Amino acid sequence: MSEINKLKILNDPIYGFISITNPLVYDLIQHPYFQRLRRISQMGMSYLVYPGAHHTRFHHALGCMHIMQKTIQVLKFKGIAISDEEENALSIAILLHDIGHGPFSHAMEHSIVERVNHEAISLRFMDKLNEEFDGKLSLAIKIFKGEYHRKFMLQLISSQMDMDRMDYLKRDSFYSGVAEGNINSERLIQMMNVYNDILVIEEKGIYSVEKFLVARRLMYWQAYLHKTSVAAEMILTKILKRAKELTQKGEILLCSKPLQFFLQQKIELDDFNDQVLETFSRLDDFDVMSAIKEWQYHDDFILGELSRMIINRDLPKIRLRSEKVEKKTVENLKAELMKVYNINEKETDYFVFKGKIKNQAYNKSGEPIHILKKDRTVEEVAAASDQLNLKALSKPVTKYYICFPKVLLEKAVI
Repeated sequence: MSEINKLKILNDPIYGFISITNPLVYDLIQHPYFQRLRRISQMGMSYLVYPGAHHTRFHHALGCMHIMQKTIQVLKFKGIAISDEEENALSIAILLHDIGHGPFSHAMEHSIVERVNHEAISLRFMDKLNEEFDGKLSLAIKIFKGEYHRKFMLQLISSQMDMDRMDYLKRDSFYSGVAEGNINSERLIQMMNVYNDILVIEEKGIYSVEKFLVARRLMYWQAYLHKTSVAAEMILTKILKRAKELTQKGEILLCSKPLQFFLQQKIELDDFNDQVLETFSRLDDFDVMSAIKEWQYHDDFILGELSRMIINRDLPKIRLRSEKVEKKTVENLKAELMKVYNINEKETDYFVFKGKIKNQAYNKSGEPIHILKKDRTVEEVAAASDQLNLKALSKPVTKYYICFPKVLLEKAVI
C-alpha cells in the first residue's frame, strides 16, 4: 500500500496557501496529462510585451480549484445544500477545465489540430481520465457538459462570472503587472448566492461586479489584445502553417516527434482517438519553441524569417484603426514586399495581412450576471446598475489591424 501523503498544501503567490484535501484530486494533479500544464503558458506570447507573464495553465488551474472550494464553503454557509460528491465533482471539473489547451494556450488554437477548440480536447482528456480512475469523474464530466440538473453548478465553471474568469483576471494582472486588471475576488465570492437554482450576486456586491467587468475590459485591451501580442501570435500561427506546408511537400523539418506528427497529419475532432490524444499530451510550448529555434536557420526564406521574428522579438509592425483596412492598402504593401524580399504574391500572405479584434466585457445576450435584490427579486446587472458605463461595456468594440514587416515602414501610408 502506498505511503504517499496525498493531502498537500501548496504556496500560491495570489491566494497564499492552497490545500489539496482529496486523494483523487492529488492523483489527478500528479497525472502526466495535468503535469503537462506546467509547460503551457497562460498568456501565450504576452511575455514579449510583459516580461513577467511567464506563468502557466498549471498555476491557473490550481487557483481556480482553490476559489471554487472557497465559493462552495460560502454557499454552504448560506444554506445551499451541496453534497460531498458534488463538492468533489465541482473541484475536479474546474481543475480540469483547461487540460486540453495546446502550446501557447489560445495562440495556436485551431492550428495544431484543425477546427477543434480546447474545450473539446479537455473533454476527451476528462473521458480518458475517467476510464483510468474507474468512473470517479463521471459527475464532474456531467456538470462540465451542462447535463447535471443543478444549473448553478455549471455557472460556477462556465459563465460570465465563473471561477475561471475570476482567477485569470487576478493572476494575469499580477504576473503581467497590469494593475487595472486586478479584482477583489474575495469580495465577489462572499457575495455569491443561489436563488431558484441560478447563481446570483447579492445586491451589496454590485460595485464589485462593476469593477470586475471594467477590469476585464481593460485587461483585454492592455494585455490579451495588446497589438504586439496579437502580431506575435499571428506570426506563430503562420510559422506553423508554413511548417505544415513544407512538411506536406515532403520536407522533414527538425522538431520533436509529437510536433512532427501534427505537421504531417490533418487532425480534426473525429480523428481524435486515444493514440492522437496520447500524442497531443506530449506536446507543449517547449516543442514549438525548440523547433522555431532550429527553423530560424532553415533554407526556406519564409520559415526562417518568421522564426527569427519570434526568437529575436523583431516583430512586424501592426497598426490599429477603427475602420476596415482597404484591400488596396494590403495590395500596395504586398507589391512593395515582393520587390524587397524577392518573393511571389502568394508568399507575401505570410508577412502582410489584416484582421480584426473584438472586445466585449459583458454579453447581455448570453447568460447574464444576476443581481439578487433585497426584496428577493432578481435583475440583470446592467439593468440593476446605476453606472451608465456598464451598458456601454455590453456593446462589442471592434478594431481592425494591418500587419507588415518593418522594412516597409517608409512605404506604408496608412
